[in-house]
Amino acid sequence: MGFPGTWMTESESMVYRVVPKCACSSIGQVMFYSDHGRYFDGDIHDSTAGLHKWSQDGSQPLIEENVRNHKALTFTCVRNPYSRILSSFFDKIAGIQRNGRRYRGNLVPQLIQRYGIDVGSPENNFDFDQIASFRRFLLFARDTIRWRRPMEPDIHWSAMSGHIATFIVNGGRYDQIFFTEKFNDGMQKVLDAAPTPVNLNVEDVPKFNESEGHGPKRAHKVSEYFDDLSRHLIWEIYKKDFQLFRYDFENPDNKMPKGEVDLDEVHAKLGR
Repeated sequence: MGFPGTWMTESESMVYRVVPKCACSSIGQVMFYSDHGRYFDGDIHDSTAGLHKWSQDGSQPLIEENVRNHKALTFTCVRNPYSRILSSFFDKIAGIQRNGRRYRGNLVPQLIQRYGIDVGSPENNFDFDQIASFRRFLLFARDTIRWRRPMEPDIHWSAMSGHIATFIVNGGRYDQIFFTEKFNDGMQKVLDAAPTPVNLNVEDVPKFNESEGHGPKRAHKVSEYFDDLSRHLIWEIYKKDFQLFRYDFENPDNKMPKGEVDLDEVHAKLGR
């Protein structure tokens, strides 16, 4: 199966397992800069040179050889599951993508028809009931993950532990897992430990949020989107994420982790 979702600097100084909606745009740009002394001009997800990606055939043997021999510092980044699923909704469901279209073509019309989701439009300034629509989207996300219908689960709302596990199961091992909520500290530790050709202070990195501006702003605090049923669904979908990455299930408004990630526990529980 190899190592899908894996990026590596051309200098092979670091390997990153992408977890969607967890600062991957910023991480990719930092990796690019650490090799070339400049940022990629555009969305780093669109780059086809300057950064090895598993999706690029020529990069696969290089990534595989590096990972299997653990030649480079290897890391990933996680995020509070409450914040992550909300971000997925506002970006991928309610938002307009950078190509000017809705995400995955007919997905949103399908959700409107099957789940009664209303996401407004740019013409009406995305005026819709955010809480009601998000809760209906959450039912859809659960259906895709638990029963794989009406479609396969999307990478943007699949559990983080699932993304991270594929890397371990196929023979990889992480040196660091840090938090989106503590991005500067975590990314700087990676840079300090990796022999990068170009030095970089994370405090100097501009903000790379490729989903920003695609759709409506969140109008309420996090907890208001999650009633008892919604929290039940969140636990059903993301139980491992809360447990392994130390996030607070009881208080949706507490976005910060309650402790550090235990790498040995992650490898033991996700490598089975």
